[in-house]
Amino acid sequence: MKRPLLPVALCYVAGLLLGDFFKPSLAGLFVVASVVFLCGLFISRLRPVLLWLLLVLVGWTNMVARTAVLAPDDLRRLTGDEQEIATMRGVLEETPSLRVREVGEVEMTHTMALVRVRSLIRKDKSESATGLVMVSTRGDLPSDYFKGSEVEITGVLGPPPLPVSPLLFDYRSYLARQGIYRQIKASTAEDWKLVSATTNTRPLADRFLLWSQRTLAHGMPVKDEPLRLIWAMTLGWKTALTDEVSEPFMRSGTMHIFAISGLHIALIAAILVGVLRVVRVPRMACGFVVIPLIWFYTGATGWQSSAIRSTVMMTIIVGGWALRRPGDLLNSLAAAGLVILAWDPQQLFQASFQLSFFVVLSLALFLSPLEVLRDRVLELDPLLPRELLPPWKRALRAVLRVVLTSFATSLAAWLGALPLSAYYFHLFSPVTLLANLIVVPMSSAALACNLGSLFCGDWFPWATELFNHCGWFWMAGMVKVSQWSTELPGAFYYVPAPSWLTFVFYYGFLIGTLNGWLWKPEQRRRTILALVVVTLFYGWQWLEARNATRLTVLPLNGAHGVFVDNAGHDHDWMFDCGNTNSFEFVTRPLLHAKGVNTLPQLALTHGDLKHVGATEEFVTTFRVSEIYAGPVRFRSATYRRLASQAEEDGWKIVKRGDKAGIWEVLHPALTDTYAQADDGALVLLGEFHGVRVLLLSDLGRTGQNDLIARTRDLRADIVVTGLPVKTEPLCDALLDVIQPKLIVVADSEFPATERASGQLRDRLDQRKIPVLYTRQTGALEFNFNSRGWKVSGGDGSAVSFPKTPSR
Repeated sequence: MKRPLLPVALCYVAGLLLGDFFKPSLAGLFVVASVVFLCGLFISRLRPVLLWLLLVLVGWTNMVARTAVLAPDDLRRLTGDEQEIATMRGVLEETPSLRVREVGEVEMTHTMALVRVRSLIRKDKSESATGLVMVSTRGDLPSDYFKGSEVEITGVLGPPPLPVSPLLFDYRSYLARQGIYRQIKASTAEDWKLVSATTNTRPLADRFLLWSQRTLAHGMPVKDEPLRLIWAMTLGWKTALTDEVSEPFMRSGTMHIFAISGLHIALIAAILVGVLRVVRVPRMACGFVVIPLIWFYTGATGWQSSAIRSTVMMTIIVGGWALRRPGDLLNSLAAAGLVILAWDPQQLFQASFQLSFFVVLSLALFLSPLEVLRDRVLELDPLLPRELLPPWKRALRAVLRVVLTSFATSLAAWLGALPLSAYYFHLFSPVTLLANLIVVPMSSAALACNLGSLFCGDWFPWATELFNHCGWFWMAGMVKVSQWSTELPGAFYYVPAPSWLTFVFYYGFLIGTLNGWLWKPEQRRRTILALVVVTLFYGWQWLEARNATRLTVLPLNGAHGVFVDNAGHDHDWMFDCGNTNSFEFVTRPLLHAKGVNTLPQLALTHGDLKHVGATEEFVTTFRVSEIYAGPVRFRSATYRRLASQAEEDGWKIVKRGDKAGIWEVLHPALTDTYAQADDGALVLLGEFHGVRVLLLSDLGRTGQNDLIARTRDLRADIVVTGLPVKTEPLCDALLDVIQPKLIVVADSEFPATERASGQLRDRLDQRKIPVLYTRQTGALEFNFNSRGWKVSGGDGSAVSFPKTPSR
């Protein structure tokens, strides 16, 4: 059978998928798998069918076994979903790593560590416990803590937080895919205690990292950004990859050069094989030398998942080459996938695994057809001998061949990763094709220089320094190229995540087109008909989305924002953007996940920093053209600084009775002054498909009284309110005139002062009106269309309201 491991891998993966969605009894799965195995062993005529079924059951059983709660002292049994103060004792699974985050001009650090727990202490009671826990600590830790050390940590223990919206990064799911179901937050290094160290010697990976960093910095005048990125690319040192540094590489599609992946392992293997073959070492001996060396590099750099995947793949390829077996990339890929997923089935659901394997799969499937096109472009007159071509033409043809081969490789990889990039990173980056043509050769040159530096080390210092300067040059060039490429027009766009149906259509069409099957004469009519049906389907979806209005309420750590995606981009709005922290972790990623690249209108409801602190960053990021604010002046220094630039930046001051696009301004009036900032908050009323929406911001009691006295018709189907500092929102008199069908209270878990009080909840419950608290539901998304409206919460809840006659 050609490519025998491909169907084996597909059946095993099908079992893993079943195990992720359906989790029956583990004992039952073992019994069924054993019965199928015995039947296949003794009933020869059923063996061909039962073999494939057995592979599915093996994958299913492996997945369930890895995720089931088996031990009686499993942390998932001992702890619930609530946060609690606890002390745990365990062993460090890896050396703690420092992470750096830049907030404005301030650099903030925290340390991440993975601990295998042995015991748990709560309320002075110690009990045995097992499981992995992710530990987060502010600042750095002393160098005494490294892999294998037994530690005791005190902090807040609980499940990792859920995202406020399903569109945001799900940290809980990310950790669960690595077998980590609990985290503990320690305030400082003082909450750590070193119980004992299993050895006084640091692990090989730590010692190799320190030696390598010192060697790669030899002769360099300063430890600047290119040098830190060299450490990241060569050694997998994650501290250098801050959000600000990573952003241009992400947008240009060149971030992959910093993962110790196929590029690194393949280059190392190629260099080693090339050197050994030059000195006429036989193939078999080359394999015995190269394979242990690439595994040594993988271990010395910390056994990173991407490095292990690449090394497994390269081991299979080099092993086949050493044994003089015919190579087949698809079969080798299937073999590598089987080995990796047997070892850790959860990797199937990790973004890095999917991107790695889809890129290699794309190269295997798409590169050959693209090379055929390349050969057609470079094809010469078959009757003209090559010797008669002018030298310049032969040289030009050779250069074009190299360039077109690189372009074909980049195009094949880009096409394969395109839907996954949109799904995980919400990015569509056409500039990736151009950037990788330049950056990948530069990264290969930089990596070769770095390997040369590590090889020369201390015994050949002047060569080490020369290699380091060359590597720095190439890395500085990569930084500039990535930054420059993202500044080109149309370089990248943020897009919504594609659906699973889009994945099927995309890959089916791509594979069928590049291998020519879809466009064979006997298949062409069916292909065209299918394309027409798919086009009509997506056209219908586009019209549905265009005619609908979506309103999203975002909880922002003590504040809230409202994003309105209306029919036509010109009518989109954002009301308040949060402070810098909220903007970085909620507002910006959520809007990018919705495919928002620019936003025409921003309204600042009042001067509270928790609501408007990130205005400058928001305006710059989304290229806001119009900023609206109320007439009341606030004492906030940031707001006053922003307001001082109002005329220069084109701010529009709106007051009661004005129209702000599709919104009617109800409060405050031009001459209003208030002692409390919340009383002067903008109040706006909008109507979408006959549904009236009232946005109250954090309107205080005095402002509520003025709103009632001045406004003739305050009726609304939906009212959205925050929490005033001094008073309660939604006084009874205001609710009487609004007569809402649904109330949204935008409160937050932290800080505690921004939680809806028990008194407020009891008062609203007496109204017998549905009330949604964003502290419980997460971000709320309203969808208005001609058939009615629906509200969905970040917690998965959803409620629909049919269309009713206008009030």
